[in-house]
Amino acid sequence: MTTVHATGSFEVKLLPQPLADAESGLGRMSIDKVFSGDLQGTSKGEMLSALTAVKGSAGYVAIERVTGTLQGRSGSFMLQHLGTMNRGTPTLTVLVVPDSGTEGLAGIAGSLSINIADGKHFYTLDYTLPPQA
Repeated sequence: MTTVHATGSFEVKLLPQPLADAESGLGRMSIDKVFSGDLQGTSKGEMLSALTAVKGSAGYVAIERVTGTLQGRSGSFMLQHLGTMNRGTPTLTVLVVPDSGTEGLAGIAGSLSINIADGKHFYTLDYTLPPQA
């Protein structure tokens, strides 16, 4: 299968959520996104984050379910995030969860990169999809 590139922008809203153990040093947020561009849709998800005593060092994990139309094919899929900040140097991996695609997006695989410029969020989704039946 050929890898396809989808690009566009998104708006994100993060809302703090309660934790089971408020003393854990963790943070929890709900994620709501609206995607524009090659991916038209929304997502909902959950994020856990951890700050450290060292300024500029932290980590987060998140799962979100994206629902919409990707270059003409409709359905949903899940994204898994793993982000770290090591003394100010960020690393982020966002992968499509295997076998999470539904309807026209069944069989989707790939990864998503995020770029933030002038306060706006942009994405590039590199993905493969089996041919439609």
